[in-house]
Amino acid sequence: MTHPSLGAAPRNTAALVEPIWLEWFALAGMLAFAAWLLGGRGVWALLLSSDPTGLTLVIIVVFFASTIWCGARSRELQQQRRWLERDRVGGALGEPGWAAEYWAALRSAPRDAGAPLDLLLERTHGPHHTAWWVNGIQLKLGLLGKVIGFSILAIQIGQIQSFDASQSQDLLRSLTTGLGVALLTTMVGLVGNILLGLQLTRLDRYADTLVADAQRHGLTLRDSER
Repeated sequence: MTHPSLGAAPRNTAALVEPIWLEWFALAGMLAFAAWLLGGRGVWALLLSSDPTGLTLVIIVVFFASTIWCGARSRELQQQRRWLERDRVGGALGEPGWAAEYWAALRSAPRDAGAPLDLLLERTHGPHHTAWWVNGIQLKLGLLGKVIGFSILAIQIGQIQSFDASQSQDLLRSLTTGLGVALLTTMVGLVGNILLGLQLTRLDRYADTLVADAQRHGLTLRDSER
């Protein structure tokens, strides 16, 4: 017969773990629906056809690849948090994971007392630094498209030698090409930067909570051994 306390621990552990992976799935579903809706309205075709530089396509690819990475990262962080809660509730280091390795390092009393925490922070937050750099790349690509667009606009204006009223329509069309590149790439870069920054901020806060819980339990382990 199973002891009641053995069956209660998994339910308590499941209740303590925030479902960050399900949150990412909800966001990914909304993004997929928005992408389908924009595609049906012809927005994607308009964006790609209006940007001869191809920077808009690069920003979109970078954003979707980074979003998929955020999904994989959120799954890994949630799994590590689940292992942490099982070890903390069960009172043993039976689960593999970053927290268990951190606690084991604390028990071994290393010469550098801050080394275990540094290793834990590297595992929980290290990959996010590269992701934040990629997030900034989207904004920089948008600004690059803005510079290129205004450069095209300036070159076209400089090539005007005389103004003919009969050619005003063709002239305006050629001038708005550079302006369209500048505005569209900047808009896509800003939107991608905001949406990816939202995901990365959530990952950072989740990792902060994981580190704080691991440190809190590590302090109890130290006190129990004294």
